[in-house]
Amino acid sequence: MNNSKIWLSSPHMGGTEQKYVQQAFDANWVAPLGPNVNGFEQDLETYLGNNVKVAALSAGTAAIHLALILSGVQRDDVVLCQSFTFSASANPIAYQGAIPVFIDSEKETWNMCPVALEEAIQENIANGKKPKAIIVVHLYGMPAKMDEIVAVAKKYDIKLIEDAAEALGSTYKGQKCGTFGDFGILSFNGNKIITTSGGGALVCKTDTDKQRAIFLATQARDEAPHYQHSQIGYNYRMSNIVAGIGRGQMEVLDEHIGLRRANNKMYQEIFATIEGVTVFTEPNTNYFSNHWLSCMVMDEKKAGVTANQIRLALLESNIESRPLWKPMHLQPVFKGTAHYGTNFSETLFQTGLCLPSGSNLTSEDKTRIKVAFENIFNGKQ
Repeated sequence: MNNSKIWLSSPHMGGTEQKYVQQAFDANWVAPLGPNVNGFEQDLETYLGNNVKVAALSAGTAAIHLALILSGVQRDDVVLCQSFTFSASANPIAYQGAIPVFIDSEKETWNMCPVALEEAIQENIANGKKPKAIIVVHLYGMPAKMDEIVAVAKKYDIKLIEDAAEALGSTYKGQKCGTFGDFGILSFNGNKIITTSGGGALVCKTDTDKQRAIFLATQARDEAPHYQHSQIGYNYRMSNIVAGIGRGQMEVLDEHIGLRRANNKMYQEIFATIEGVTVFTEPNTNYFSNHWLSCMVMDEKKAGVTANQIRLALLESNIESRPLWKPMHLQPVFKGTAHYGTNFSETLFQTGLCLPSGSNLTSEDKTRIKVAFENIFNGKQ
């Protein structure tokens, strides 16, 4: 049997990307603007619906940074951020010199707990520091409890930034993730459900915000025949070449979602009769996850094996898996920051694994994964 590396989530090209890239070369559009950038933005706006406006950028992190700026976040402002996430959700808070306050997760979606969120808001207001923005994340493609979170944000008149970097194509009550907040964030990094090799996008509610984001993303150059700048700008715009890859990837997005959801079903079947293992899936029909990554959590006493032992055993079979995100409030770089809620995210980090989830997993890959788990739980490794 082939023993090549099975990756957690590798790029999966659809075949038409080169057409758009070639058009950019033929027209000599290799700058951070051009027909592919415009076309990719239009494709995303159409796909997301809800009359949103999209600015294509160099990274999802850049999109979060611009969202904070557009939300008026400045030095020493408080920003409430989901703790159970990748560091890119939180790092831009530090870029602005703002103060991150981390909110733990609830058990159904693993995302921001609305109860802990409101507790943090009330306590910070009581201390004279009304939060300026909220960053909620749709982790691993699973939609957060958006009804409750949107309601809290509106109740206290706080800007809501929706990190849908992992959730393109996921929906909550039929509405696309990334379109609920004042701003939404998308990522097209190499491991995402579609990729432009690198890149991201800012989802806005108005064209005014989109144009403001583009202005800031292109070094905030004033209207003048010479180079003049009245404020600080950034080099955050997506290139026409990269956007061409994105246009091709949009043509296979729904297919890739179907394949990743099939992976999740496969894992549910693998672990259906194994005690102590739970595969992460939607709590009810209001939620539709793209299952960007399929994840499992362990009751180690019942399973008789730890998550780390499983990770190492899979590695021996040349199969990549990875621990769930280490919560931000446990990260050395954010030591001493405030944290609200339970320690549920810590439990997830200690007992969970992300499993191979690429839309390009072959039948042979899936067989190897199944056999590897059979060997682990039959005590052969």
